[in-house]
This record gives sequence, C-alpha cells and structure tokens, in this order.
Amino acid sequence: MAVAPAQIGGVPVLILKEGTTRQQGREALHLNIMIARAIAETVKTTLGPKGMDKMLIDTLGDITITNDGATILDEMEVQHPIAKLLVEIAKAQDKEVGDGTTTSVVLTGELLKEAEKLLDKNIHPTVIVSGYKKALEKAQNVIKEKAIKVSLDDEETLKKVAMTSMRSKAVASVRDYFAEIAVKAVKQIAEKGEGEGYNVDVDNIQIIKKKGGSFLDSQLVYGVIVDKEVVHPAMPKRVENAKIALIDAPLEVEKTEIDAEIRISSPDQLQAFLEEEEKILKEMVERIRESGANVVFCQKGIDDLAQYYLAKAGILAVRRVKKSDMEKLARATGARIVTRVEDISPDALGSAELVEERKVADEKMVFVEGCPNPKAVSILVRGGLERAVDEAERSLKDALYAVADVLRYPYIVPGGGAIEIEAAKELRKYATVVGGREQLAIEAYANALESIPRTLAENAGLDPIDIMADLRAAHEDPGKWSYGVDVIEGKVADMLSLGVFEPALVKEHAIKVATEAAAMILRIDDIISASKMEEKKGEEGGKGFGEEESEFD
Repeated sequence: MAVAPAQIGGVPVLILKEGTTRQQGREALHLNIMIARAIAETVKTTLGPKGMDKMLIDTLGDITITNDGATILDEMEVQHPIAKLLVEIAKAQDKEVGDGTTTSVVLTGELLKEAEKLLDKNIHPTVIVSGYKKALEKAQNVIKEKAIKVSLDDEETLKKVAMTSMRSKAVASVRDYFAEIAVKAVKQIAEKGEGEGYNVDVDNIQIIKKKGGSFLDSQLVYGVIVDKEVVHPAMPKRVENAKIALIDAPLEVEKTEIDAEIRISSPDQLQAFLEEEEKILKEMVERIRESGANVVFCQKGIDDLAQYYLAKAGILAVRRVKKSDMEKLARATGARIVTRVEDISPDALGSAELVEERKVADEKMVFVEGCPNPKAVSILVRGGLERAVDEAERSLKDALYAVADVLRYPYIVPGGGAIEIEAAKELRKYATVVGGREQLAIEAYANALESIPRTLAENAGLDPIDIMADLRAAHEDPGKWSYGVDVIEGKVADMLSLGVFEPALVKEHAIKVATEAAAMILRIDDIISASKMEEKKGEEGGKGFGEEESEFD
C-alpha cells in the first residue's frame, strides 16, 4: 500500500497536536541567540572589580544581593529552555571549578553574537561550530603554553590567587584577611594525589555563618564547629585534652521492633521494670566512661537519665549532631564513628586540645579545636548584616575553590583579560593558516574572547576603544603578553607585577563550557513546543456556578 505524501494537492497534512507551536530555520536560531544574549547581558555588568551587584527577590519576598554569576542565574528562576541551558552552564562551571561563572556565561553570549553576524553572511552553522571547535583547541593550547607553574609552598602567590577571586566581591576591603584564611584552610585539607597536583575536597571545609560583629571577626578553626549546645546544664562546658567518642546510636532504651505488651500486676513489677531501664542506661554510660571518653557526640537522641549519668561522670555530651558534621568530626579528630555503644573502645576515640561551648550571636555552639593534623576544618564567618554574611560566605567559597584549583593543577595565568587578549592575538594568526570559511569563525571567536577585557573596561567606566587599542599594541611586544586592564588605575598594566593571578584551570574550563554551549545552541534549527494542558472545567466560568460545577464534577 502506498504511503500518502505529506502534502496532497496543496493541502498540508497536520502531524502535530493542535495548539503546538513551531519555529523553524533561521527564525528558531535567531530567537535562541536573542535569549542567550539577554541572559549574558544580565550578568555582564557584574564582571570585574568594578562590577555592579544585583538584587533578587524570590516568590516569598526573600532578598539576595550578590554579583556571583551562578547565584544570580540560580535565583532568577528562568523559564525558557535556552535560558535554563545557560543556568546549567553556570552551575557546571561552579560545581567543577567554583569560579569563573560570569566569564563563561558572558563568553557564551559573545560567541553567539559573533555567530549571528556570520549567519547573516550565509555561513552555515556547522561551519561556524567547526571553526569554534578549532579555535577552542588553539586557545587552550595558548593558555597551557603561557601558564606559570606555582610551587605549592608559595603561600604568597596562593594568597594573590584568592585575593583576585574576591576583588569584585563585597568583602574586597578585607580580602587580604580572607585570603589568608582560605589558603590555610585549603592547604590543611589537601591530600597528595597522583602526578604533581593534590586532591582537594572543599566540602571538608565547614563554613558556619553568624551575623553580628565585623568581617574581621571571622576565624579559622583547626577542627569543627558543631551548631548545637551541651545537652545538660551540669555537664562541663570546657574540656581540655579531650578524648572524643562519635556514636551513631541512641543513648536511650530502644523500643521493640514488634508491637509488644507488658502486663504488670503489681507496683513491685513496675519498679523492677523502671530499675532495669535505669540499669541499661547506666551500663551504656559506664561503657563510655571506661573507654576513656570525656566528650560524646551523638547522632541520635540521649535519654534524660543518660544525660544525668553522663553529667555525673563529668562527660560533655552533644546530641542530634548532623551526619555531615559527624563525618567532619571523624576526619578532624581521628575518631571512628561507632554504631553500637558496645563497640566503643579506646582506639575508636579521637582527640582534640579543647572542646568548649561558646556563645556566638545569642546562640551556643560547641567548638572542637586543636585537632592533630585535621583533614576537616571550619571557618566561622561574621558580618554586620545577614545579607553581608551571605555574600561573605559566597566570596569565601570562590576564594577556597580558586586556591583548591591551583593545588589540583598548579598553574596560574595573569588576570585582567591578559590571557584572553593573548589568545585572541594567536587565534588571528592561526585563522589565516586554516583559511576558507572556518577562518571567519576563528576570527569571530577571537573577537568574542576580547569581550572579557572590553567588559572589564566598560564596567570600570573606562573608554573600551582606547583600552582595547592599548592592549592590542602592548601584546604585539612578546615581552608584554601579561598586560591586562588595571581597572583601579584606569590603564593597561602588567598583571604579573600587580599580583593579579587566576587559576589556569578556571580559564580553560570557562572557555570550554562556553564553546560547547554556543555550539549546542547554533545546531538547533527547529523548536517544537507542545500545547499547554487543557484548563480544568469550571476555571473559566463565573465565580459562583462555575466553582460549584467543578466541585461536583
């Protein structure tokens, strides 16, 4: 049997469901590019030390004031799928390397802007994508060639990397102090990996934030801060040379797993029953005391009677400690988490110089300090306002990730748009070698890379044309390859002598995700949107009868 053609006698055959919208070809491409550029323009003004902040208000009325690219895009709650794709880019960049989110999104927008010009010249999207892929490879090679190896003992350089990541943040005035905290914290938890780098899991750095005080009241604790208080008032509030037990079991008389009924016919039996409960709890505490523990962190509950016996034994106890905090305590103190009180033994205990309950901003917290070579540390972040503390936490995380990136891959590049200008210069030379239509795509890629220093200059209120001309002139001299935009002085300067360093890993990852996203968007030539679900019966009706009808439907 013959299959009917899609169009018979000029009458189109309907394939899609009624109400479905469809955009094809150039129209779909231009729409996608327009949306991606709109998102990129939103975060563009936040780039650099002179970037502006955004105020975001969610559906509940909570306010977030930040210039962190990933936070802005996450809080915006965008609807369009292309906008969601850019949010995913920022999240991928943030999760992988922790910094450079704004750069990656701005670069995606610029790559698409340049691609649009080529599309208007009737250059096919696949040619543009192919040129972009070659340009990415070349740009990554330039970054690798120009990257400067860092000794992991060079704390001064690591501090400068951390300070560069915080230069555009709210904590810029105290970045020197925060950078020192970040370097010490990351170096403490770093573990030697394969090759020349270290394995660094930033999740092993606990950040506790409390409003009140100033940024300078923030402190690094070589141990863990537990956001709980000591369970019993009679317990010691300070224990020196602590022997710490971590228990993932309730210090309570457990109820039977099956429904059981205990028949008691006389007061003596009831008394015996209560005495037995008391005996079980007393034995539990005695077991803990015999192991030599004088501090107990319990993930589950602690019975009132058990609290009394612990207090009597002079043991400091904290209950309902979060699982993540228990794991950090184990890494910091060297203790082993036991799941049965019977398993507790002297070799399962951890140690710390001091365990003390302190009052921080009207809340009591337990500080575990002076752990021997801890592999988990804590940072207590303070600040005058809640919004300021939130932004300080975000800034500190960027600094921690920047230092961690250098420890993982010990290479840095100059900031201030210097490496982008150098890569753009090399790409223009490379474009002539490739030739053909791809040459135009590679030149377009070079223009997009130059948008980073141009944006830095614009955000600082400088003339981007003059700055770009000076930068290009400087980079013609091989000895000035590290020249970038000095937004503080408003001129072109050597970023290496100014100490403006960025991890090479961040730059490589930013241009990679931006290129992949631009390539994905350029390949889309058809958008088919399914029709919205039919509205419920009665919703369009008047208030009285319409509502009643839907109720009885």
